[in-house]
Amino acid sequence: MNEEKVIILKPDRKSFEDIYFNGNQGSLLFSPTTRSKTITTIAAALILLIVFLLKDSFSKESHGILYFLSFIFLLCAVFLSVSVNKVSRWKKQVNHYLNVLDRCKIYEIRWDQNFFTVNIDGEKETSEWKDFSFFDSNNEFIALEGKYSYMFPKKSMSEKEYNLLKTILKNNIDKQ
Repeated sequence: MNEEKVIILKPDRKSFEDIYFNGNQGSLLFSPTTRSKTITTIAAALILLIVFLLKDSFSKESHGILYFLSFIFLLCAVFLSVSVNKVSRWKKQVNHYLNVLDRCKIYEIRWDQNFFTVNIDGEKETSEWKDFSFFDSNNEFIALEGKYSYMFPKKSMSEKEYNLLKTILKNNIDKQ
């Protein structure tokens, strides 16, 4: 395998969006990253509200519970805001990438015995095979992580090209 092989992808934005934003990934409050923090913050707010409404039935010494629950609620809100910010930044990066794909004229994958290159309109990212640490594939896409991370939708190439790429990646990454 000394010769260079090439697969030209058809960068359809919808194919990429279906994968990137699958399962509420793009939702600020209910993405897999933020869902549990949102639910915890809502629960803390409800408990704080109930205790606040019932504060008159507490003794003077028990008012510390209200302050403690307020602190817990604020802590939950801070953790939630950090997670929302993380999802927001990720979503902004993905949308920037998708905008690049919208304007893209050339999107190709090249490889040979030593290197793997992704070319998007002349912007080339080249990695040695040993630079990759993870490879996964399913019926929707191929995920590749390493020096650069990639996701190639099955819909952006032919069935033959998809299977060829999957085989090449499996053979070259597994032997590292």
